[in-house]
Amino acid sequence: MSVNNAMGVRRFGRVNWLGLWTLMQREVLRFMNVWSQTIMAPLINAGLFLLIFTIAIGSQRGDVMGVPFMHFLAPGILTMTVIQNAFANSSSSLTSAKVQGNIVDTLMPPLNAGELVAGYIAGAVARGLLVAVVIAIGVWLALGVGMQHPLWVFVFVILGAVFMGSLGLIAAIFANKFDQLAAISNFIVTPLSFLSGTFYSIDALPPVLNKLSHVNPFFYIIDGVRYGMIGVSDGSPWRGLWVALLACALVISICWYWFNKGYRLKA
Repeated sequence: MSVNNAMGVRRFGRVNWLGLWTLMQREVLRFMNVWSQTIMAPLINAGLFLLIFTIAIGSQRGDVMGVPFMHFLAPGILTMTVIQNAFANSSSSLTSAKVQGNIVDTLMPPLNAGELVAGYIAGAVARGLLVAVVIAIGVWLALGVGMQHPLWVFVFVILGAVFMGSLGLIAAIFANKFDQLAAISNFIVTPLSFLSGTFYSIDALPPVLNKLSHVNPFFYIIDGVRYGMIGVSDGSPWRGLWVALLACALVISICWYWFNKGYRLKA
């Protein structure tokens, strides 16, 4: 009896499913409590992007890759919005805990590094998926853009949210205040998401920039969603799938290692 109740001994199997589920619920409820900012605001921003491009150049721009320009643009805006929200969810949650000094409430419960990373990423994925569904419905109603290959859309949206949720954790571990987190978002995440084929086909880029785009994981995620929605893409969705999987594995491994070591999280 004394052995079973010893402090520090896990008594719930290899995975603390209850603790993991609780952390996931906390992350989901966190953004759902302010749904007007986390769900409606992205929808409005995506709608404004489409409206501005429609007014400015939509009627003058010819087809891109054989489809109307606005149809080509819609998947890019959807994916860009998803990855930015996934990044914001995990990064703001962990940074808030560090800034407010309640990070101990997350680190002390019987959750190992893998369970902590999974819980935070699950919240980012939930927010990304919800944003994707809302924008997809809006795009279908406004432009008539449906889903040519729904499974590809689902897979790449999930991978994009996982990748950006993990990057959000990495950024939050580095950042000690919101100013530093905003700098990472403004000078790294936003440029990479904008310069990844969101608004254009990379075939239109000069050779050097074209090659650089193939190093950017964001490009493969956006290109995969575009293929799933309108059936055209700059590259093979299978190659994009492998690149996205490798990118996710890399950033998740870094997150797990830093959580396991307590890097910049524990005194």
